[in-house]
Amino acid sequence: MTSAPALTEEDLDSLRQFDTCMVASAVETFNLRLRNTGFTNGSIHCMFPDAPPMVGYALTARLRAGEPPIMGGTFHDRSDLWHRVLQIPAPRILVLEDVDAHPGLGAFVGNVHAAILKALGCIGHLTNGAVRELPSVRSMGLQLFAGSVAVSHAYAHIFDIGSKVMIGGMEIQPGDLLHGDRHGVLSVPLTIAAQIPAVAGAMERQHQKIVEFCRSSSFSIEKLSEILRKSG
Repeated sequence: MTSAPALTEEDLDSLRQFDTCMVASAVETFNLRLRNTGFTNGSIHCMFPDAPPMVGYALTARLRAGEPPIMGGTFHDRSDLWHRVLQIPAPRILVLEDVDAHPGLGAFVGNVHAAILKALGCIGHLTNGAVRELPSVRSMGLQLFAGSVAVSHAYAHIFDIGSKVMIGGMEIQPGDLLHGDRHGVLSVPLTIAAQIPAVAGAMERQHQKIVEFCRSSSFSIEKLSEILRKSG
């Protein structure tokens, strides 16, 4: 888990005012990582795209759903998972890497586990695997990002709690700050997270200025080039 301090609620609320694309652009200005890293690719889908941006801290684990247990017919829920969730600062996001050869056969999170997660202070769930029972989960206010939707939980079970995971091309460590909306999910480095809203706000205003100019009767390539040059 990262050693950087958790943000204040005011900081988190400021981050929620921007979509993930604008936050991603703001993160790029700090040159802390390559621009082709730190976000999920197109394999991860937002289940509730009309919901506001999700901002919270990751609790990570790995998941398998395809194979039955050696003994007995089902896997038992891991109470240690729930205790580990509470070790992550709120608001919390459960992040599960489905490591089956073909992820998405079974879904760990449906209405029951969504209710448990909400009770534990979670606001969302991210997986490269599947989710299910979407209407019920949506009514609880839990956001879902997943690779697919499944009918059954199959043999979904958790292991390697607190491990580094890879979801949609994005590496995630426990405690990482995640920002997600209809476009996907982004990790926000905690060392700069409190500065992101101010940078994103300035960029948003500049972008709007360019859009308005392009829609105006005074548009010309020469003037556009000048505006872009001054904006950097």
